[in-house]
Formats: sequence, C-alpha cells, structure tokens
Amino acid sequence: MKKFLTLFLSLCFSTGLFAQANNILGVWYNQEKSAKIEIYQMGGKFYGKIIWLKEANGADGNPKLDVKNSDEKLRTQSVIGLIMLKNLTYNPKNKKWEDGTIYDPASGKTYKSYAWFEGNQTNTLNVRGHLGISSWLGRSQTWERTTAE
Repeated sequence: MKKFLTLFLSLCFSTGLFAQANNILGVWYNQEKSAKIEIYQMGGKFYGKIIWLKEANGADGNPKLDVKNSDEKLRTQSVIGLIMLKNLTYNPKNKKWEDGTIYDPASGKTYKSYAWFEGNQTNTLNVRGHLGISSWLGRSQTWERTTAE
C-alpha cells in the first residue's frame, strides 16, 4: 500500500509540474505585435518559431530574409519559419524556462534567454535576452498570448 501511495503522489506531483511547464506552449505576439511566435516542445525542451510577420515582405515585394545572420549561408532563409527561441528548459523551483537562447533577426545576434510568467497569469509571457553570465545586461519583452490565425 505504501508503494502505491508513493507512486500515486509522485504521479500527481509530476503531472502538476508537467502542466505548469506546458503553460508556455502556444502562439504569442511579440511586444510590438509585429510577429507571432509559436512556442512548442521537442525532446523536453521548448522552442519558438516565427509563424507570422505584420510586414512579411521587404520593399522589393519578396519575403523578408534573415539578411543579418552572422552565418552567410543562412542569410537566404525566410524570417517566417525561423526558429528564434531555442533549448529552454522548465525549472519548477523558480517557475522559469531557462538556459535557452533567443535570436534577433533584426540584428543577427543570439543571446542567452529565459522566460517566466508573473504570478498565476498565463496570457502574458516575459522573455529576457541577455549577454554573458549575468542577466542584468540585456533586454526584456512582454509577449501576449494570441492565436495562429
């Protein structure tokens, strides 16, 4: 009976953590509402892909490309479909998604990143990109939950 109770409580606890970790899943407007990012899970980590741009085409009428990428081979890839948020893992102790990176196609730079919700709300996601070891030198954005349409 003790083994069953221990197993049952472990499952309940891990299911709750699983649900909290998955609160980040879905589609988000960036702070300027110029892009929609779909956050999904793969292999226990969380990723974000640009699925919509307010201005999807450049001045020449062609789809916007990742022209500022430091890797010349990637400069011809479309910004739509770009995986810009990578390798976030959920830390239940502080209720944050941590140890990831975020790529800024406007600058072509990649930063360390983490994300979190304030309090119990799950419709506004705080996303921070930062340099180096310390997280104080960087920039935060607030993303708003939306739909893929």
